[in-house]
Amino acid sequence: MTTALYAILGILIFGVLIGVHEFGHFAVAKLCGVKVLEFSLGMGPALWQKQGKETLYSLRLIPFGGYCAMMGEDEESDDPRAFTNQPHWKRILILVAGAAMNFLLGLVIVIILYSGAYGFRTSVIEDFMPACPYERADGLHKGDEFYKIDGRRIYMQMDVGDFLDQGNGVYDLVMIRDGQKVELKGFPMERILYEGQTQKMYGFYFGYEDATPASVVKNAWYTCMEFGRWVKLGLEELIHGRVSVNDMSGPVGIVDLMAETGEAAETTGDALYNIFYLTAFIAVNLAIMNLLPLPALDGGRVFLLLVTWVIESVTGKKLNPKYEGYIHAAGMVLLLSLMVFIMFHDIWRIFTT
Repeated sequence: MTTALYAILGILIFGVLIGVHEFGHFAVAKLCGVKVLEFSLGMGPALWQKQGKETLYSLRLIPFGGYCAMMGEDEESDDPRAFTNQPHWKRILILVAGAAMNFLLGLVIVIILYSGAYGFRTSVIEDFMPACPYERADGLHKGDEFYKIDGRRIYMQMDVGDFLDQGNGVYDLVMIRDGQKVELKGFPMERILYEGQTQKMYGFYFGYEDATPASVVKNAWYTCMEFGRWVKLGLEELIHGRVSVNDMSGPVGIVDLMAETGEAAETTGDALYNIFYLTAFIAVNLAIMNLLPLPALDGGRVFLLLVTWVIESVTGKKLNPKYEGYIHAAGMVLLLSLMVFIMFHDIWRIFTT
């Protein structure tokens, strides 16, 4: 496949990610009895439209976007099926459904990718190198499973080495031993040059488990948890100023990254595997980012919904939803401005590198 074909595949995948997100809102809104006025895939001029019993279904020109327009979403309505006339729990379910569908899509993709595996490395200590100083009665034992290192959950076997390498040589460990959690406080550990080795190691060998339906699902789940941790670390880097907005990528940059990922692979099969692995990460990324408590995002809508619920519970008066609509409109303007900036930055980076 050529770079252009990988780019087209990236555009289609991004459209699917948005479509799945909006379908989550649409499906749960329908289940909750909310009237959906329009369900659109894409933004801009309509390429195709079909009027259903009460919902207009649209396919629009620009694949980077979409929406599920519900009656009374940001304004008062006398219709009992309007979004604003639903109980708070229904509205929250509808709002988080999009992110939930993105996360579920990421999980399903990883399950499919892992279904062809023969087995998985585990974080269980299968054995130690000769004279390993960490194998002792008050230390590590064969069969121990790394559960936490300095409070950070171990999802993948590679986390163990990464977290130990990032530390200062003394760790608070939580191990699973005979089904019980065992804490090792202030446990010293560093890489050592063992006899017969050319590089320093910690001195233990990890176990291996065969691929079964249960282990595939478990490892896929842990992989998505790992994706979530990467997103969290990225947000922390952005908040602390260690990365800037210039380091962020929008739809154009993501499609370009998918094309580069496909082009860098040795075979088409490897390219597709890597692209869909990246797709799973992006799906989980979208799920988490969309739940941030920022105006115009679903997380911001949930946050303001909870705030208005508290105010209404205290005052006994229902707030006019138009004020919430103003906040989200302002947030949307800022969000679109940021997206436009990132898009042009992505385009500039593509043509100047």
